[in-house]
Amino acid sequence: MNALTPGFHGKPRRLTDRLPPGQYPTEMFPVLSAGPTPRLRTETYTFTLTSETGERHTWDWDGLLALPQEEVTTDLHCVTRWSKFDTRWKGVALDTLLEAAGGAGPRARYIVAESHGGYTTNIPLAEVTGGRAWIVHEYDGFPVSPEHGGPLRLLVPRLYFWKSAKWLKGIRLTVEDEPGFWENAGYHNHGDPWREERTWSD
Repeated sequence: MNALTPGFHGKPRRLTDRLPPGQYPTEMFPVLSAGPTPRLRTETYTFTLTSETGERHTWDWDGLLALPQEEVTTDLHCVTRWSKFDTRWKGVALDTLLEAAGGAGPRARYIVAESHGGYTTNIPLAEVTGGRAWIVHEYDGFPVSPEHGGPLRLLVPRLYFWKSAKWLKGIRLTVEDEPGFWENAGYHNHGDPWREERTWSD
């Protein structure tokens, strides 16, 4: 199953129509991280989805790969102003994970993505359901490299790329909003590139 971002339905839009304000296109894939790059082994890797009531559902690496996989072609937009078009990923839709865990509870409103190394980021649940987010393990036909968040990272292409947390170890559903690492450092709590939501003052 292919999931395509806006701009790929019907007639293809011009690249300039796919470029949010204040961005520039690049063929490169810059590596930006707040700390050291962890080296994680798939043999011991686990991913945990925690409900807003504290119920935990955990998959090992083989269990994640056994779930329905999707191929995703999408544009990326970084808050540092670069955009990269037509990136190709493979992974599991967050909708699939939620369904496997019994669905989100009626009080769940947000998610908190938690990474190895202590990084977190917050996203409204509505922004990561309905075919809008994936946990991905392949990029351009190869395993996601550690520098780009492998072996597993979040992919939320409709928001600035810092929301697509690297080295993902789990996702928590929450009732209240819990700003994460960059949000507490002054980045915008939402991060819509088309609205240039870069910092709290935007």
